[in-house]
Amino acid sequence: MEDELVQLNKDIYETLVSLTDAPPPAMRTWTGETWGPPDAAATLVLQHPSALRVMFVPPSDLVAGEAYVFDDIDIEGDIFAALEFGAGLDAVRRHPVKALKLMRRVRKLPEAPGHEDRRPTRSGKLHSKSRDAEVVRQHYDTGNEFFASFLDPQMVYSCAYFLDSTDSLEAAQARKLDLVCRKLQLAPGQRLLDVGCGWGALIIHAALHYDVEAVGVTLSPEQATEARRRIKEYGLEDRVTVEVRDYREVEGQFDAISSVGMFEHVGAKKLGTYFERLYELLGPRGLLLNHGITTRLRKPDNKATFVSTYIFPDGELHPIEMAITAAETSGLQVRDLESLRPNYALTLRRWVDNLEKNPLIETEADEIRHRMFRIYMAGSALSFESGGTDIYQMVAVKPERPWTLGRSFMVAADDGNA
Repeated sequence: MEDELVQLNKDIYETLVSLTDAPPPAMRTWTGETWGPPDAAATLVLQHPSALRVMFVPPSDLVAGEAYVFDDIDIEGDIFAALEFGAGLDAVRRHPVKALKLMRRVRKLPEAPGHEDRRPTRSGKLHSKSRDAEVVRQHYDTGNEFFASFLDPQMVYSCAYFLDSTDSLEAAQARKLDLVCRKLQLAPGQRLLDVGCGWGALIIHAALHYDVEAVGVTLSPEQATEARRRIKEYGLEDRVTVEVRDYREVEGQFDAISSVGMFEHVGAKKLGTYFERLYELLGPRGLLLNHGITTRLRKPDNKATFVSTYIFPDGELHPIEMAITAAETSGLQVRDLESLRPNYALTLRRWVDNLEKNPLIETEADEIRHRMFRIYMAGSALSFESGGTDIYQMVAVKPERPWTLGRSFMVAADDGNA
Protein backbone atom coordinates (compact mmCIF):
# COMPACT_ATOMS: atom_id res chain seq x y z
CA MET A 1 0.00 0.00 0.00
CA GLU A 2 2.81 2.42 0.88
CA ASP A 3 4.57 1.70 -2.42
CA GLU A 4 1.33 2.51 -4.25
CA LEU A 5 0.98 5.81 -2.40
CA VAL A 6 4.57 6.76 -3.19
CA GLN A 7 4.00 5.96 -6.88
CA LEU A 8 0.77 7.99 -6.91
CA ASN A 9 2.60 10.99 -5.46
CA LYS A 10 5.30 10.56 -8.10
CA ASP A 11 2.66 10.55 -10.84
CA ILE A 12 1.18 13.76 -9.41
CA TYR A 13 4.61 15.38 -9.28
CA GLU A 14 5.32 14.48 -12.91
CA THR A 15 1.94 15.88 -13.94
CA LEU A 16 2.69 19.13 -12.12
CA VAL A 17 6.05 19.44 -13.86
CA SER A 18 4.35 18.95 -17.25
CA LEU A 19 1.96 21.87 -16.61
CA THR A 20 4.56 24.66 -16.54
CA ASP A 21 7.85 25.66 -18.09
CA ALA A 22 9.12 26.99 -14.76
CA PRO A 23 12.16 25.11 -13.40
CA PRO A 24 10.75 22.41 -11.13
CA PRO A 25 11.74 21.89 -7.51
CA ALA A 26 12.73 18.44 -6.36
CA MET A 27 10.25 16.49 -4.25
CA ARG A 28 11.03 14.22 -1.30
CA THR A 29 8.48 11.89 0.26
CA TRP A 30 7.89 10.91 3.88
CA THR A 31 9.79 7.69 3.04
CA GLY A 32 12.90 9.59 1.89
CA GLU A 33 12.49 8.92 -1.84
CA THR A 34 13.40 11.94 -3.96
CA TRP A 35 12.47 12.93 -7.53
CA GLY A 36 13.40 15.79 -9.77
CA PRO A 37 16.58 17.61 -10.81
CA PRO A 38 19.54 16.87 -8.54
CA ASP A 39 20.52 20.54 -8.76
CA ALA A 40 17.03 21.92 -8.07
CA ALA A 41 17.04 25.25 -6.23
CA ALA A 42 14.28 24.06 -3.86
CA THR A 43 12.89 20.80 -2.52
CA LEU A 44 9.26 20.21 -1.55
CA VAL A 45 9.12 17.77 1.34
CA LEU A 46 5.93 15.72 1.75
CA GLN A 47 5.55 15.08 5.47
CA HIS A 48 2.83 12.42 5.09
CA PRO A 49 0.97 10.51 2.31
CA SER A 50 -1.89 13.04 2.15
CA ALA A 51 0.26 16.18 1.96
CA LEU A 52 -0.49 17.00 -1.69
CA ARG A 53 -4.20 16.46 -1.16
CA VAL A 54 -4.16 18.87 1.77
CA MET A 55 -2.25 21.33 -0.40
CA PHE A 56 -4.51 21.21 -3.47
CA VAL A 57 -8.04 20.45 -2.24
CA PRO A 58 -9.84 22.75 -2.65
CA PRO A 59 -7.44 24.64 -4.95
CA SER A 60 -6.61 28.08 -3.53
CA ASP A 61 -3.62 30.02 -2.30
CA LEU A 62 -5.16 29.94 1.20
CA VAL A 63 -5.20 26.14 1.33
CA ALA A 64 -1.74 25.85 -0.25
CA GLY A 65 -0.31 28.35 2.24
CA GLU A 66 -1.85 26.49 5.17
CA ALA A 67 -0.27 23.23 4.00
CA TYR A 68 3.15 24.86 4.32
CA VAL A 69 2.51 26.83 7.50
CA PHE A 70 1.13 23.83 9.38
CA ASP A 71 3.86 21.49 8.09
CA ASP A 72 2.03 19.15 5.74
CA ILE A 73 4.80 20.14 3.34
CA ASP A 74 8.13 21.82 3.90
CA ILE A 75 10.15 23.96 1.50
CA GLU A 76 13.89 23.51 1.71
CA GLY A 77 16.25 25.78 -0.18
CA ASP A 78 15.13 28.73 -2.29
CA ILE A 79 11.51 29.50 -1.39
CA PHE A 80 11.29 31.97 -4.28
CA ALA A 81 12.07 29.20 -6.77
CA ALA A 82 9.38 26.99 -5.22
CA LEU A 83 6.77 29.75 -5.36
CA GLU A 84 7.70 30.71 -8.93
CA PHE A 85 7.02 27.09 -9.90
CA GLY A 86 3.70 27.25 -8.07
CA ALA A 87 2.78 30.49 -9.84
CA GLY A 88 3.49 28.80 -13.16
CA LEU A 89 0.80 26.23 -12.37
CA ASP A 90 -1.80 28.93 -13.00
CA ALA A 91 -1.39 27.90 -16.63
CA VAL A 92 -3.32 24.73 -15.74
CA ARG A 93 -6.47 26.63 -16.75
CA ARG A 94 -5.27 26.42 -20.34
CA HIS A 95 -4.98 22.62 -20.09
CA PRO A 96 -8.36 21.39 -18.81
CA VAL A 97 -7.67 17.75 -19.68
CA LYS A 98 -4.39 17.75 -17.77
CA ALA A 99 -6.01 19.66 -14.91
CA LEU A 100 -8.80 17.09 -14.64
CA LYS A 101 -6.26 14.26 -14.73
CA LEU A 102 -4.25 15.97 -12.00
CA MET A 103 -7.19 16.47 -9.65
CA ARG A 104 -8.38 12.90 -10.16
CA ARG A 105 -5.00 11.66 -9.04
CA VAL A 106 -4.85 14.08 -6.11
CA ARG A 107 -8.27 12.89 -4.90
CA LYS A 108 -7.04 9.30 -4.87
CA LEU A 109 -4.71 10.22 -2.01
CA PRO A 110 -6.02 9.43 1.48
CA GLU A 111 -8.32 12.07 2.92
CA ALA A 112 -6.85 14.20 5.68
CA PRO A 113 -8.28 17.07 7.70
CA GLY A 114 -7.57 20.57 6.47
CA HIS A 115 -6.87 23.53 8.67
CA GLU A 116 -10.15 25.43 8.56
CA ASP A 117 -10.51 25.17 12.33
CA ARG A 118 -7.19 27.00 12.82
CA ARG A 119 -8.18 30.06 10.82
CA PRO A 120 -8.46 33.16 13.01
CA THR A 121 -11.89 34.56 13.66
CA ARG A 122 -12.81 38.20 14.10
CA SER A 123 -15.67 39.97 15.77
CA GLY A 124 -17.40 43.31 15.34
CA LYS A 125 -18.33 45.39 12.33
CA LEU A 126 -15.83 45.46 9.47
CA HIS A 127 -13.48 48.47 9.78
CA SER A 128 -15.08 49.66 13.01
CA LYS A 129 -12.58 51.19 15.42
CA SER A 130 -12.69 48.19 17.75
CA ARG A 131 -12.24 45.63 14.97
CA ASP A 132 -9.46 47.60 13.30
CA ALA A 133 -7.62 47.67 16.64
CA GLU A 134 -8.14 43.91 17.04
CA VAL A 135 -6.76 42.93 13.65
CA VAL A 136 -3.81 45.34 13.82
CA ARG A 137 -2.78 43.88 17.17
CA GLN A 138 -3.14 40.37 15.77
CA HIS A 139 -0.36 41.20 13.31
CA TYR A 140 1.89 43.64 15.14
CA ASP A 141 1.65 42.58 18.77
CA THR A 142 3.57 39.37 18.12
CA GLY A 143 6.81 40.49 19.69
CA ASN A 144 9.05 43.43 18.79
CA GLU A 145 12.04 41.08 18.91
CA PHE A 146 10.57 39.04 16.06
CA PHE A 147 10.20 42.06 13.76
CA ALA A 148 13.68 43.26 14.71
CA SER A 149 15.05 39.92 13.49
CA PHE A 150 14.36 40.75 9.83
CA LEU A 151 13.91 44.54 9.62
CA ASP A 152 16.70 47.13 9.44
CA PRO A 153 18.04 48.61 12.71
CA GLN A 154 15.46 51.44 12.63
CA MET A 155 12.68 48.85 12.21
CA VAL A 156 11.08 50.40 9.13
CA TYR A 157 8.29 48.03 8.11
CA SER A 158 7.54 49.46 4.66
CA CYS A 159 9.08 49.72 1.20
CA ALA A 160 12.66 50.98 1.11
CA TYR A 161 14.06 53.28 -1.61
CA PHE A 162 16.95 51.81 -3.60
CA LEU A 163 19.10 53.71 -6.07
CA ASP A 164 21.01 50.52 -6.83
CA SER A 165 20.11 46.89 -6.18
CA THR A 166 23.35 46.48 -4.24
CA ASP A 167 22.38 49.15 -1.66
CA SER A 168 22.09 47.81 1.86
CA LEU A 169 18.62 47.57 3.37
CA GLU A 170 19.67 50.00 6.10
CA ALA A 171 20.82 52.62 3.58
CA ALA A 172 17.72 52.20 1.41
CA GLN A 173 15.39 52.59 4.39
CA ALA A 174 17.22 55.69 5.63
CA ARG A 175 16.89 57.12 2.12
CA LYS A 176 13.15 56.39 2.12
CA LEU A 177 12.66 58.18 5.44
CA ASP A 178 14.50 61.20 4.10
CA LEU A 179 12.58 61.09 0.83
CA VAL A 180 9.28 61.27 2.70
CA CYS A 181 10.51 64.29 4.65
CA ARG A 182 11.68 66.00 1.48
CA LYS A 183 8.44 65.34 -0.38
CA LEU A 184 6.63 66.88 2.60
CA GLN A 185 9.06 69.84 2.42
CA LEU A 186 9.45 69.82 6.18
CA ALA A 187 10.87 72.92 7.84
CA PRO A 188 11.97 73.71 11.42
CA GLY A 189 9.12 74.29 13.84
CA GLN A 190 6.45 72.57 11.76
CA ARG A 191 4.09 69.93 13.18
CA LEU A 192 4.12 66.49 11.55
CA LEU A 193 1.49 63.77 12.06
CA ASP A 194 2.51 60.23 11.14
CA VAL A 195 -0.52 57.96 10.79
CA GLY A 196 0.44 54.36 11.48
CA CYS A 197 3.84 55.32 12.86
CA GLY A 198 5.08 51.81 13.57
CA TRP A 199 8.15 51.79 15.79
CA GLY A 200 8.74 55.51 15.30
CA ALA A 201 11.50 55.62 12.68
CA LEU A 202 9.99 58.39 10.55
CA ILE A 203 9.03 60.75 13.35
CA ILE A 204 12.45 60.33 14.95
CA HIS A 205 14.19 60.99 11.60
CA ALA A 206 12.03 64.06 10.96
CA ALA A 207 12.74 65.52 14.40
CA LEU A 208 16.48 64.86 14.23
CA HIS A 209 17.10 66.08 10.68
CA TYR A 210 14.30 68.58 10.03
CA ASP A 211 13.75 70.02 13.51
CA VAL A 212 9.99 69.44 13.54
CA GLU A 213 7.56 68.52 16.27
CA ALA A 214 6.05 65.11 15.51
CA VAL A 215 3.11 63.04 16.66
CA GLY A 216 2.82 59.39 15.73
CA VAL A 217 -0.31 57.27 16.13
CA THR A 218 -0.56 53.48 16.06
CA LEU A 219 -3.11 50.90 17.16
CA SER A 220 -0.38 48.60 18.48
CA PRO A 221 0.59 49.02 22.14
CA GLU A 222 3.78 47.02 21.59
CA GLN A 223 4.86 49.33 18.78
CA ALA A 224 4.10 52.38 20.91
CA THR A 225 6.17 51.06 23.81
CA GLU A 226 9.21 50.48 21.62
CA ALA A 227 8.78 53.78 19.79
CA ARG A 228 8.70 55.68 23.09
CA ARG A 229 11.84 53.86 24.24
CA ARG A 230 13.63 54.93 21.09
CA ILE A 231 12.38 58.51 21.36
CA LYS A 232 13.76 58.68 24.90
CA GLU A 233 17.05 57.17 23.74
CA TYR A 234 17.44 60.06 21.28
CA GLY A 235 16.39 62.64 23.87
CA LEU A 236 13.38 63.77 21.84
CA GLU A 237 10.61 63.47 24.44
CA ASP A 238 9.95 67.21 24.30
CA ARG A 239 9.29 67.18 20.53
CA VAL A 240 8.11 63.69 19.60
CA THR A 241 5.15 61.77 21.04
CA VAL A 242 3.43 58.50 20.21
CA GLU A 243 -0.19 57.70 20.97
CA VAL A 244 -2.19 54.48 20.73
CA ARG A 245 -5.05 56.04 18.82
CA ASP A 246 -7.23 55.51 15.76
CA TYR A 247 -6.66 58.08 13.01
CA ARG A 248 -10.34 58.97 13.28
CA GLU A 249 -9.76 60.12 16.88
CA VAL A 250 -6.81 62.46 16.23
CA GLU A 251 -7.44 66.16 16.92
CA GLY A 252 -5.58 69.34 15.98
CA GLN A 253 -3.96 70.68 12.84
CA PHE A 254 -0.65 69.75 11.26
CA ASP A 255 1.63 71.30 8.68
CA ALA A 256 2.38 67.88 7.20
CA ILE A 257 0.85 64.40 7.42
CA SER A 258 2.50 61.14 6.45
CA SER A 259 0.71 57.82 6.14
CA VAL A 260 3.11 55.03 5.23
CA GLY A 261 1.77 51.51 4.81
CA MET A 262 -1.46 52.25 6.62
CA PHE A 263 -4.18 52.95 4.07
CA GLU A 264 -4.25 49.26 3.05
CA HIS A 265 -6.04 48.69 6.36
CA VAL A 266 -8.72 51.32 5.75
CA GLY A 267 -11.11 49.44 3.46
CA ALA A 268 -12.83 50.54 0.25
CA LYS A 269 -15.94 51.79 2.04
CA LYS A 270 -13.84 53.92 4.40
CA LEU A 271 -11.48 55.50 1.86
CA GLY A 272 -13.64 58.61 1.71
CA THR A 273 -13.71 58.88 5.51
CA TYR A 274 -9.93 58.38 5.61
CA PHE A 275 -9.04 61.19 3.20
CA GLU A 276 -11.73 63.51 4.58
CA ARG A 277 -10.29 63.12 8.08
CA LEU A 278 -6.75 63.77 6.89
CA TYR A 279 -8.01 66.83 4.99
CA GLU A 280 -9.52 68.16 8.23
CA LEU A 281 -6.26 67.59 10.13
CA LEU A 282 -4.11 69.23 7.47
CA GLY A 283 -3.27 72.91 7.82
CA PRO A 284 -4.21 75.40 5.05
CA ARG A 285 -0.89 75.05 3.21
CA GLY A 286 -0.05 71.57 4.38
CA LEU A 287 1.18 68.54 2.47
CA LEU A 288 -0.03 64.95 2.77
CA LEU A 289 2.05 61.96 1.69
CA ASN A 290 0.16 58.69 1.31
CA HIS A 291 2.39 55.67 0.75
CA GLY A 292 0.43 52.49 0.07
CA ILE A 293 0.10 49.23 -1.84
CA THR A 294 -2.35 49.02 -4.73
CA THR A 295 -3.65 46.25 -6.97
CA ARG A 296 -3.82 45.85 -10.74
CA LEU A 297 -7.22 44.15 -10.43
CA ARG A 298 -10.02 46.44 -11.56
CA LYS A 299 -12.81 44.22 -10.22
CA PRO A 300 -12.93 43.45 -6.49
CA ASP A 301 -12.04 39.87 -5.60
CA ASN A 302 -13.51 39.11 -2.20
CA LYS A 303 -12.23 35.54 -1.92
CA ALA A 304 -10.29 34.81 1.24
CA THR A 305 -6.56 34.58 0.57
CA PHE A 306 -3.68 33.43 2.72
CA VAL A 307 -2.55 37.01 3.34
CA SER A 308 -6.04 38.33 4.12
CA THR A 309 -6.68 35.43 6.51
CA TYR A 310 -3.41 35.11 8.42
CA ILE A 311 -1.27 38.21 7.81
CA PHE A 312 -3.39 41.32 7.28
CA PRO A 313 -6.96 40.47 8.29
CA ASP A 314 -9.49 42.87 6.74
CA GLY A 315 -6.76 44.40 4.59
CA GLU A 316 -7.94 45.61 1.20
CA LEU A 317 -5.96 46.66 -1.86
CA HIS A 318 -7.44 49.17 -4.30
CA PRO A 319 -6.51 50.36 -7.80
CA ILE A 320 -4.50 53.56 -7.70
CA GLU A 321 -7.27 55.53 -9.42
CA MET A 322 -9.60 54.73 -6.50
CA ALA A 323 -7.15 56.34 -4.08
CA ILE A 324 -6.71 59.39 -6.31
CA THR A 325 -10.46 59.81 -6.67
CA ALA A 326 -11.06 59.50 -2.93
CA ALA A 327 -8.30 62.02 -2.15
CA GLU A 328 -9.53 64.59 -4.66
CA THR A 329 -13.16 64.11 -3.67
CA SER A 330 -12.17 65.06 -0.13
CA GLY A 331 -10.93 68.43 -1.41
CA LEU A 332 -7.25 67.58 -1.77
CA GLN A 333 -5.27 68.06 -4.98
CA VAL A 334 -2.79 65.40 -6.07
CA ARG A 335 0.56 67.02 -6.94
CA ASP A 336 2.91 64.06 -7.30
CA LEU A 337 2.68 60.29 -7.81
CA GLU A 338 5.58 57.82 -7.85
CA SER A 339 5.52 54.05 -8.19
CA LEU A 340 8.07 52.22 -6.02
CA ARG A 341 7.19 48.72 -7.24
CA PRO A 342 10.72 47.33 -7.89
CA ASN A 343 11.83 48.78 -4.55
CA TYR A 344 9.32 46.74 -2.60
CA ALA A 345 10.37 43.52 -4.33
CA LEU A 346 13.98 44.22 -3.29
CA THR A 347 12.88 45.13 0.24
CA LEU A 348 10.90 41.93 0.68
CA ARG A 349 13.73 39.78 -0.62
CA ARG A 350 16.06 41.37 1.97
CA TRP A 351 13.51 40.71 4.72
CA VAL A 352 13.18 37.05 3.72
CA ASP A 353 16.95 36.68 3.71
CA ASN A 354 17.18 38.23 7.19
CA LEU A 355 14.33 36.06 8.48
CA GLU A 356 16.03 32.90 7.26
CA LYS A 357 19.39 33.94 8.72
CA ASN A 358 17.92 34.93 12.10
CA PRO A 359 15.19 32.42 12.95
CA LEU A 360 13.65 33.01 16.38
CA ILE A 361 12.13 29.58 16.89
CA GLU A 362 11.77 28.05 20.33
CA THR A 363 8.15 26.87 20.34
CA GLU A 364 5.62 25.47 17.87
CA ALA A 365 3.95 28.89 17.78
CA ASP A 366 7.29 30.48 16.81
CA GLU A 367 7.69 27.94 14.01
CA ILE A 368 4.21 28.71 12.67
CA ARG A 369 4.84 32.46 12.80
CA HIS A 370 8.20 32.02 11.02
CA ARG A 371 6.59 29.99 8.23
CA MET A 372 3.71 32.47 7.87
CA PHE A 373 6.03 35.41 7.38
CA ARG A 374 8.49 33.52 5.19
CA ILE A 375 5.86 32.50 2.64
CA TYR A 376 3.89 35.77 2.83
CA MET A 377 6.95 37.95 2.20
CA ALA A 378 8.38 35.72 -0.54
CA GLY A 379 5.02 35.53 -2.30
CA SER A 380 4.57 39.30 -2.00
CA ALA A 381 8.00 39.92 -3.54
CA LEU A 382 7.04 37.83 -6.57
CA SER A 383 3.73 39.69 -6.87
CA PHE A 384 5.53 43.04 -7.01
CA GLU A 385 8.01 41.66 -9.54
CA SER A 386 5.25 40.34 -11.81
CA GLY A 387 3.18 43.52 -11.56
CA GLY A 388 0.20 41.99 -9.81
CA THR A 389 0.59 44.55 -7.05
CA ASP A 390 2.13 48.02 -7.06
CA ILE A 391 2.97 50.66 -4.48
CA TYR A 392 2.71 54.42 -4.80
CA GLN A 393 3.75 57.50 -2.93
CA MET A 394 1.11 60.15 -3.54
CA VAL A 395 1.60 63.76 -2.46
CA ALA A 396 -1.59 65.80 -2.08
CA VAL A 397 -2.20 69.34 -0.83
CA LYS A 398 -4.89 71.81 0.09
CA PRO A 399 -5.77 73.93 -3.00
CA GLU A 400 -4.24 77.08 -1.51
CA ARG A 401 -0.77 75.51 -1.33
CA PRO A 402 1.53 77.31 -3.85
CA TRP A 403 3.15 75.12 -6.49
CA THR A 404 6.74 74.01 -6.14
CA LEU A 405 8.21 73.76 -9.63
CA GLY A 406 10.22 70.68 -10.48
CA ARG A 407 11.10 67.68 -8.32
CA SER A 408 14.78 68.31 -7.57
CA PHE A 409 14.05 69.02 -3.90
CA MET A 410 12.76 65.49 -3.41
CA VAL A 411 16.06 63.60 -3.39
CA ALA A 412 19.35 64.82 -1.95
CA ALA A 413 22.16 65.22 -4.50
CA ASP A 414 24.32 63.06 -2.25
CA ASP A 415 22.45 61.26 0.49
CA GLY A 416 25.58 59.59 1.81
CA ASN A 417 24.10 56.13 1.36
CA ALA A 418 25.44 55.19 -2.05
